[in-house]
Amino acid sequence: MGRRARIAAACTVAGLVMALSPMPGAAAVTTPRIDLRLLIVDDGGPAVGAIVAELDSTGVPYTRVDLNASGRPTIAAAFLSDTVSGAPRAKFQAVVMPSNAPAGLGADELAALASYEQQFGIRQVDAYTYSQPAVGLDWGAGTTGYAGTLDGTQAQVTAAGTAGPFGYLEGGIAFEDNSPSVPESYGFLAPPLAEQAAGATFTPYVDAPIPGHSGSRGSLVGEYAHDGRSELVVSFVYNAYQRQYRQLARGIVEWATQGVHLGYDRNYFALHVDDVFLSDDRWDTTLKCTPGDVTCPPGSNPDEHPIRMTAADALYLKQWQQAHGFKVDLAWNGAGSEDFKDDNGGTDPLAAQLIADQSSYRWINHTYTHAFLGCVQDVTVVPWRCSTNASGATVWTSQSDITSQITNNRTWAATNGLTAADNTELVTGEHSGLVTNPQQPTDNPYLGPAVNATGTTWLASDASREHDQRAVGNALTIPRYPLNVFYNAATAGEEVDEYNWIYTSRAQGGSGICEDNPATTTCLPTPLDTTTGYGDYIVPLEARLAVNRAISNDPRPHFVHQSNYAEDRIAYPVMEGILNEYDSLFTADTPLVNLRQKDIGTELKRRAAWAHAIANGQVNAYRVGDTVTITAPSGTLAQATVPTGTVQQQLVGTTAFGSAYAGRLSGWAGPGLLQSSVTLKLPSGSAGLLTTVAKVLKTTTTATVRILPVPSGVKTPVPAGPAADSDTLDQTAGGATG
Repeated sequence: MGRRARIAAACTVAGLVMALSPMPGAAAVTTPRIDLRLLIVDDGGPAVGAIVAELDSTGVPYTRVDLNASGRPTIAAAFLSDTVSGAPRAKFQAVVMPSNAPAGLGADELAALASYEQQFGIRQVDAYTYSQPAVGLDWGAGTTGYAGTLDGTQAQVTAAGTAGPFGYLEGGIAFEDNSPSVPESYGFLAPPLAEQAAGATFTPYVDAPIPGHSGSRGSLVGEYAHDGRSELVVSFVYNAYQRQYRQLARGIVEWATQGVHLGYDRNYFALHVDDVFLSDDRWDTTLKCTPGDVTCPPGSNPDEHPIRMTAADALYLKQWQQAHGFKVDLAWNGAGSEDFKDDNGGTDPLAAQLIADQSSYRWINHTYTHAFLGCVQDVTVVPWRCSTNASGATVWTSQSDITSQITNNRTWAATNGLTAADNTELVTGEHSGLVTNPQQPTDNPYLGPAVNATGTTWLASDASREHDQRAVGNALTIPRYPLNVFYNAATAGEEVDEYNWIYTSRAQGGSGICEDNPATTTCLPTPLDTTTGYGDYIVPLEARLAVNRAISNDPRPHFVHQSNYAEDRIAYPVMEGILNEYDSLFTADTPLVNLRQKDIGTELKRRAAWAHAIANGQVNAYRVGDTVTITAPSGTLAQATVPTGTVQQQLVGTTAFGSAYAGRLSGWAGPGLLQSSVTLKLPSGSAGLLTTVAKVLKTTTTATVRILPVPSGVKTPVPAGPAADSDTLDQTAGGATG
């Protein structure tokens, strides 16, 4: 949205009168069919793009009309509705617009949308528009409002917002201010008009103090009800990744769909702890490397100061989990325990403690010795490369070696009384065997056969290398996010020292990696203080990044290492930061969902099938009164969100549907016995505006709808930038397009 637009603020709002012909049988009361699909009118701006990203993530079908496409369909009555079996059908359950009157839509199209929304009780989201009387607000500039940067603004969900679409939020919404030198958000603040048009109301759902107007608050998100229609007016720009939008995304969809839609949105966080029972190598703060690694000078000894949890650390972890109501997944390597026993009189107190408390955790096979299961590494060069044979072919770790790494770890578990593991789950050492670019651009061809032979069906991968789930033999991958808490650090000082080495320039004493890779790594302006830098900088940053992923409907787990639970126990401040930050944002009925690896894999698999069915036009879903019908391809479960009290209609009787989350029921469902579709019965009284079209069927021959005309020359949906004066708005885009 970097283009400029000048809009005359004093434009006269013209009245637009449109004629509505009475439908046949005007005296009848007919229950319409409402298809569960959204209409997206897209100008290419970040606000509409953010809503589309939410729909894609949560599995909500939509039809997109690109305003910039020359051959786009015309939005007319026939495009929006028709009849099915003699009953009127609304083809879209909600409309998302770039603004209340975007450039690119003609007056006839705006009139058709207004008529359609009136007739079927369809709601419209104005993804980003400026504060103005045409949307029930005073001007967002001059003597009444504000237009400008919103970085750091402390917004609040109003009582109406809490009772309505944003009831899952604790109340506060802090606009991001990640850099004092970069504008990150822009918007308008203004109060509702003191005198609305006849019959119109404006209800703020999210508001904030208006700068320069002591005691006054302006709307950022609110509902404008007028002329038999409802618009959700959003007066700030955003992108799909910004925290303020992520908090509101769920509520925007719930408001638009009136709480009944396909797909669902939950917040997830799971944490895997790798290398349990192993000793991890330690970062050397003098050499600036990890002894044992190929980058360290020859002769450095990795065995001098290994990092390994103690029995006391294990007991602390159990107690911490109980206190915080959170369970981690332990990825174990049995050989680590055997090595410790060999050096310590045949006993391993750590293993004894963890296995005694094994039900407190979830357990994942991490292979017996943590061997690298990809190509055979040639470490005589830096970076390492794949070894080749005399003919130049890559030398791979064999299938038998991979298989033994998996089965030997299971045997160790059985021998030592560890029975809580699920043998379908696997994390290979360093995610090895899978693609490891740039050295190994393909999977080890023996990995698939090995996982097949061992019955492995859920295989962890690195989300920083490959974000999507894929098949490896009979297994599916579960991409995992690494937390930036290093495997070779047990103290805050070690963590900060290594962090400085990676993220500072050579002139600042760092490695210069950040200078060499500016597209992927940002240099710190100055090194972090080794005493305070961990708590003051790394912990809040990692917590913020993890929470942002958690509230993006992303079930993929995160991972750290056992070393982070030893000595200074540096994992805990990050874990507590994540949980505390999340709890400050969401109500108790919107908890973090903590799934084990195979359940995350199942969720991703179901989503992929659902998304494929939607993309291929194989999902047909609609609502008639209090009944929702969903048809999908055989074997594909349907995904839906509905009001509390909804049940699934079976051939005889009903069964429960979904589970409670964020004030709704949501979940997956397939057809019942002898059924070809899923039928959901909504609770009595939930039909709301979708119950009948009697008010249209009984109407007279005309109705009046007031529409703001599209100002001449406007190419962007709304202005974006500081007001030049009270008569004109001359603006440039804010920073929400990144």
